[in-house]
Amino acid sequence: MPTLLLVNLGTPTAPTAAAVSAYLDEFLSDPRVVQLPRWLWLPLLRKVILPRRSPVVAKKYAEVWLPGGSPLAVHTAALADAVRTKLPGWRVEHAMRYGTPSLADILQRLREEGVRDVRVLPLYPQYSTTTTETVADVIAARRGEMRVSMLRDYHRDAGWAAAVADSIRAHWARHGRGERLLLSFHGLPQRVVDAGDPYALQCEASAQAIAQALGIARDDILLTYQSRFGKGKWLQPDVVATLQGLARDGVRMVDVACPGFAVDCLETLEEIAMQDAVLFREAGGDALRYIPCLNAGDAHAEALAALAQRDEGWH
Repeated sequence: MPTLLLVNLGTPTAPTAAAVSAYLDEFLSDPRVVQLPRWLWLPLLRKVILPRRSPVVAKKYAEVWLPGGSPLAVHTAALADAVRTKLPGWRVEHAMRYGTPSLADILQRLREEGVRDVRVLPLYPQYSTTTTETVADVIAARRGEMRVSMLRDYHRDAGWAAAVADSIRAHWARHGRGERLLLSFHGLPQRVVDAGDPYALQCEASAQAIAQALGIARDDILLTYQSRFGKGKWLQPDVVATLQGLARDGVRMVDVACPGFAVDCLETLEEIAMQDAVLFREAGGDALRYIPCLNAGDAHAEALAALAQRDEGWH
């Protein structure tokens, strides 16, 4: 039986300062995520940043927490269930790179159960050394005698782009079309891209693919980056500055989608749909209308199942 393992970033187990601190410690301790000398970064993280930030972030999680857990955990599990229905004869599971269910633990369990062939699909449409490659690190350390292959990205996949386009069209059909369509991707430090990370190029390629699937010009879409952390230079344009500029220029209604995220999470629901919506109104806009991620939608499950079954791209 072929096995597909969907992998997402991870999430705290509870909207509490202790749970957030434990999760962020694991996440931000990864040298691929924060590329600073360990002797400098780890004491700063654990003695200064986590004690200050964890209670603040925990309150943000509490605002979007679902009865079944964090949005990312709930939607990722539901997505795995949806993909399973599209792949009869396959075993489909999900794991988290950080937190639980741990990718390392799931791989070990599969190996102990005698599974010999696993396809790992990171739920990051665009490749980055700070996300996708961290999954490859775990695979390299834990594969044992299993044959484990991974899909690096699917940023221009026609099925995925069509699913994103369809979700935008459905939003327009229900609510009318806003004055501008904005795509917000998670940011990266500029130095990571300068060092050769293809993430920004793939975000642009995704915007082009989505525009083509929508049947609109690429210039009809604004591409921005969100979730900046720290004081260094990050990818531009910044979503907040862009939204504020649009409001000052007289734009009153903006539609925002986040196609770099497979499922809704803190960064989409609290940061974009709540926090940035307030900033847009404060700058003079009327409404930021957030278009949900694909989550466990049928078109999303179909696209991922098709990716799992294709021969090319798996390494």
